[in-house]
Formats: sequence, C-alpha cells, structure tokens
Amino acid sequence: MVKVVLSAPMLKATEGQRQIEMSVDNFRELTQGLLQRWPQLEEPLQRSAVAIDGQIYQDAFAEPLEADSEVFFMPRIEGG
Repeated sequence: MVKVVLSAPMLKATEGQRQIEMSVDNFRELTQGLLQRWPQLEEPLQRSAVAIDGQIYQDAFAEPLEADSEVFFMPRIEGG
C-alpha cells in the first residue's frame, strides 16, 4: 500500500492533513484514484508539487511507486 498525505490547503481545510493508503503501481494510477474519490482535487493536484519518498518532483506523472512508498502532495511555491 502506498501512503498518501494531502496537505490542508489542498483540501481547503483550515488545519491538519489527510492520510490515506492506496494500492497502486504508479503515480498516474494514484492521481486517477484520488480524483475518483475527490473530483474537486483536480485543480489542486495540477498546481501541486509532490514528494515521493522524500524526493521532490514538479512532474511525477510517469514515476513508479513501490508498495511502501510515501507520497506527499503540497502546494507548489511560485515566484522567483
């Protein structure tokens, strides 16, 4: 199972975060599963950065996921 952590701003929450576990093989399956469960996450997921097992990616679409991976979504910081 892949552990997924969504930060509060992505969920339009005032505090905390949500952790879930999903059985997926790659990042594409993960995002599809999240959108099936929470369609309102489409825009926040597109504007997010993601850390997979501590490695930060701007675009992780093709990244494979191991069964014990941890995926953390966070708002992307824009600017120079």
